[in-house]
Amino acid sequence: MTQSGRVLTGSGSLRMAWHQVPESVRSSIEGSCGSRVVAAETQHGGFSPGLAARVRCADGDRYFIKAGTSDLNPYSVSLHRREAQVLTEMDRFIGDRRLPVPRLRATVEVGSWFGLVLDDVAGYLPVTPWQNEDLQTVIAMLEGLSAALTPAPIAVPPIADQYDSSLSGWRTLAGTCMVDTLDPWSRAHLDELAALEETWAVYSDGETLLHTDVRQDNILLTDTGATLVDWAHACRGPAFVEVVLFAPSVAIQGGPQPAELLAMSAAGRRADPHALTAIVCALAGYFTENSLRPAPPGLPSARSFQAAQGEIARCWLRQLW
Repeated sequence: MTQSGRVLTGSGSLRMAWHQVPESVRSSIEGSCGSRVVAAETQHGGFSPGLAARVRCADGDRYFIKAGTSDLNPYSVSLHRREAQVLTEMDRFIGDRRLPVPRLRATVEVGSWFGLVLDDVAGYLPVTPWQNEDLQTVIAMLEGLSAALTPAPIAVPPIADQYDSSLSGWRTLAGTCMVDTLDPWSRAHLDELAALEETWAVYSDGETLLHTDVRQDNILLTDTGATLVDWAHACRGPAFVEVVLFAPSVAIQGGPQPAELLAMSAAGRRADPHALTAIVCALAGYFTENSLRPAPPGLPSARSFQAAQGEIARCWLRQLW
């Protein structure tokens, strides 16, 4: 999930290797690390077209570096800035608590470049197709975070404010010529879908700090559980929404269908049926409408990933309907 029709969902961007980053940027990063980088492993997956690398420094310290330039993708840089702000505020709350959130050590800004230096998490991405044991670990991690982050310990916008313009896909489609490109069910029910979508914000009140971009390439499995990375979209709302937003990506990556995944979560099992239906409707509209747009700069596979999630979300919505 992202705002204003922009996407950070799925995988397929071309990452930049450490040696391809301008020397002035690398020098600034090394200054923040306190030692020269002697090894760098590019991390693939996700949609950020800049640098994402695990590095080892001459003094033995390890960090995760993510950086981008507004010359290549201005939105990615804005996300990096937003994540830095969120992690800085969360760090004051975390203190000695053992929460599965990466710790920010420094930010770097050189010209059009902006980057984050984070502690390297000794973990690995979940394999796909999704394995039940891994999903159980992730759900347990989300429930632990929900308990620790309710009420939200930092100032973030309500989810209704953050995604007000994004979760309007059915209403947008109802006024365009793209109606003819919709599947028959969506086309036949478009007015009803638009009306239901308009109610989603009514059901979005909640005090839990949400990540809202949970997916396979934002999760690291570790010896002790799982860690959730990429906190640029943090906001607050009801805890069950986290699993709802996660569910379509799980299904298209070989995991259980959304209803089954939701049932694995205590928050999901407690979700009000009307709230669930309205929010799934809005999510389905988001994926459906965005999948019909031209690909964003530097993110060629984004729309196909959204189209696949839209199909899953629409099927889920038909079941809830």
